[in-house]
Amino acid sequence: MAERKPFLLRIDPDLYAALARWAGDEMRSLNGQIEFLLSRALAGAGRLKPAATQPAAPAGEPHAPAPRPDDRAPEARPAPPSPAGWDAMED
Repeated sequence: MAERKPFLLRIDPDLYAALARWAGDEMRSLNGQIEFLLSRALAGAGRLKPAATQPAAPAGEPHAPAPRPDDRAPEARPAPPSPAGWDAMED
């Protein structure tokens, strides 16, 4: 197994809480969830070799679940319909 690089990350408390909830929902550690999301984002942007897109799950952690349709990158999701009247508003 490749050696892991420790890295200190400072993030907004609300972002931390949302990531922690998501990690719990997917039965991952917070660190594992962050690494999974970063790997997926890098692969989607063509910045990571295809063989390394899914990091190996550490011992005791389940493999990553198959992506769901709502896991698409925000720019790939269809825009939600705008409420009536918003289209007519101008700055």
